[in-house]
Amino acid sequence: NQAMAKAMTNRGLATPTLRTSELAKPWRDRVFKPMLGRLTGFGRLLTPARNLEQLQRELIMAGLVSQFSVTDFLGLRFLVGTVVSALVLITSLDRPVPSAILIAFATFMVGLYVPNLWLRSRVRERQNQITRAMPDALDMMSICVDAGLGFEAAIQKVAMHSDNELSLEMRRVISEIRVGVTRSNALRHMAERTGVADLANFVAVLIQADQLGISIRTVLHTQADQMRLRRRQRAQEAAQKAPLKMLFPMTLFIFPAMFVVILGPAIPRFMEFFH
Repeated sequence: NQAMAKAMTNRGLATPTLRTSELAKPWRDRVFKPMLGRLTGFGRLLTPARNLEQLQRELIMAGLVSQFSVTDFLGLRFLVGTVVSALVLITSLDRPVPSAILIAFATFMVGLYVPNLWLRSRVRERQNQITRAMPDALDMMSICVDAGLGFEAAIQKVAMHSDNELSLEMRRVISEIRVGVTRSNALRHMAERTGVADLANFVAVLIQADQLGISIRTVLHTQADQMRLRRRQRAQEAAQKAPLKMLFPMTLFIFPAMFVVILGPAIPRFMEFFH
């Protein structure tokens, strides 16, 4: 055994030690996550118990549950609040001590909610990506069913030929069906994980059609047409909102510059006239 171990060591095939295994992990797993774990207790004290379930749901909807657990996120909240308050406290050393402490505490409370805002923005971004991907996915599923594939095979075909958030959810649906979850429950789980209204309506229609014995092919054709219509309506709505959104930056940045360029040369004449 010693001779074999020596030969493997000479060939560079020795069994890695615990230290080498730890050093092989990414920096985030070696340093960042353990640090968040130590700060979890403080974050949990500053987070109401009723918000923990909502936080878990938002992590799932943002697609971050595999990267951050609730405990990791609580530690991240406390870390961000501490860093922000420390930076503000350093810049406020010339102030009186009570006001500096008050400002640091206020910025600490603000820093606690910065990760929540980031998480909610990730949820909205992911939901928008899924909503935009739905019309094309339904068209492809409809074509696959017309070609003779079953519903699960059509979902798998779309999931494997696309690379977006909706395809990832479809792959998870296929995985759940393979381990014994019913198709209706797997689709419900997908709708709950995403929180997208269009996807929830599509899943509800599919489940109802399955219960009533309606052809999936007909349902897919109808839903694909409706999704394309909704996408067109959203584009028209966004185009109608564009002038209103442009009004504020134009009023704040463009109009003052135009007034300076147009009225600037006339200002000296007005001053001479009044003098």
